[in-house]
Formats: sequence, C-alpha cells, structure tokens
Amino acid sequence: MRRARSSPRRPTRNTSHVAQDKPTPFKDITSYNNFYEFGTDKGDPVEHAGSLRPRPWKVSVEGAIKNPKVYDIDDLLKLAPLEERVYRLRYVEGWSMVIPWIGVSLSELIRRAEPTGNAKYMQFITLADPSQMPGLSTPILDWPYSSEEGLRMDEAMNPLTLLTVGLYGEVLPNQNGAPVRVVVPWKYGFKSVKSLVKIRFVEKQPPTSWNTYAPTEYGFYSNVNPNVDHPRWSQATERRIGEDGFFTAKRKTLMFNGYGDQVASLYAGMGLKKNF
Repeated sequence: MRRARSSPRRPTRNTSHVAQDKPTPFKDITSYNNFYEFGTDKGDPVEHAGSLRPRPWKVSVEGAIKNPKVYDIDDLLKLAPLEERVYRLRYVEGWSMVIPWIGVSLSELIRRAEPTGNAKYMQFITLADPSQMPGLSTPILDWPYSSEEGLRMDEAMNPLTLLTVGLYGEVLPNQNGAPVRVVVPWKYGFKSVKSLVKIRFVEKQPPTSWNTYAPTEYGFYSNVNPNVDHPRWSQATERRIGEDGFFTAKRKTLMFNGYGDQVASLYAGMGLKKNF
C-alpha cells in the first residue's frame, strides 16, 4: 500500500499527552477503518477513499462567535506549532488502536474564534459529496455523517481534544479522515469526526448522528465507560488491532479510555450511566 505524502512541517512530540502503549502499526491504522462514506466494511475505506480530493479544502467556522472565518487547510496548519500526540482510540465495537496523531489543540481555533456567551456547544459537519464518497448511496445515516455531532464547550476546550492533520509523521491518509479531523481520545471513536468542512458554535445541545439513529445504544456524551454495556455487547474488554492474535486474551477497557485524570472533572456530579 502506498503511504501518504510527507507532513508539511516536522511536529514536536508532546510528552504530556503520550500513551505508553506500543503504537499500532501504520499498515493496520490505515487499512482497518470505520468511514461509512466509503463503505461499511473495515477494508472499504482504504479501497475506495482514493476518490476523496483533500485539496483544495476549506473549513468554515461560524455561529455564536466574534470572529467567523473560512480557513484554508494551510491556514489551519498555522494555528500553532504542530504536535505529535500518541493517543489511544477505542471503538464501541470493542477494538482499539494506539495512534501517533499530528495536530494542534482545538482550543487554539476556539481562542481565535472568540465564542460569545451563547456558545454552549460545538457542532461538527463533515463532507457529504456523492461524487467523492460512494458510500453515501447507502442510506445508513442521514448524511452528512456528524452533521449533528457535537461536544460541550468545556470538552472541546480540553487540551486533549485535537484538531488533527496527520499521523505517523505524515499527512492524514484519505481513509483516516483527510485532510482534517477531530480526535477526542476519551470518547468512542465515532466522536472523532473526519473530513471536516464546517464547525459551528451553538447554544443548544445538538442531536448526534448515532443517537438519532439508535437512541438506546448511543448517547450524546459517548465517553468510554466499561461499566455501561452496549445493549448488544459488553464494553468491559477490547481487542488491540495489530497486536493481539485471535486467541489472545482481550484487554480490560479503562475508564475514559485511560484519560480520567485529565477529563473526569468535566463530568463531576453527572450520572455516567444515564448520561452515556
């Protein structure tokens, strides 16, 4: 498989946000993916995402802010010095990866936008272009995916929330959400929205794509919580892609995916079984 183009700038390793787990091999990260716009099988994105055109690319930032702006992808790269952060990412189906992401804290963009007092949530809208994304012909969700995805403002401002433009020292491959995505490492993977075209600051909690599709299975918060089972399977364990063989014992799933020290205070006093 041909690797992605080189990163436009050399990132600095952020040692404050580095998982100690062994990173998942590049081949596995880029060939075993959820990206339903290119098909529902884990191998569909790498096979079909070549049709995605990641340049030119613009991201509109709008809503309850003082400084609305349409960013060219190169402008996003200049928000702050790029950092490499090794994050765990867990998927609700029970598999996980450890990925050396490249990007900047989403808080850098938020600071420049200057939210008003009406900005309580951030809503993320992804590309939905049938000419580039053959999976849109399948009515699995109300496309575009994540047009109704969101974070609370304090979640978005958390230093761990990463506006991501690369992985493993290279620009994001198409199948991993090129050219820009969000990574929220303490939440299940479907909260890490891909191929962003619009970010909106809103007052009311936006409905989310998967919660709308299956409200008894997917909540707004989507925090990794091994104590709350999916209605059809347990969340207590996980399989690490590229590391564990079929007969190897699964790993124990960590609360908040192991990032509790950095994010548990965001949910103080909340019932995490009710607010799942």
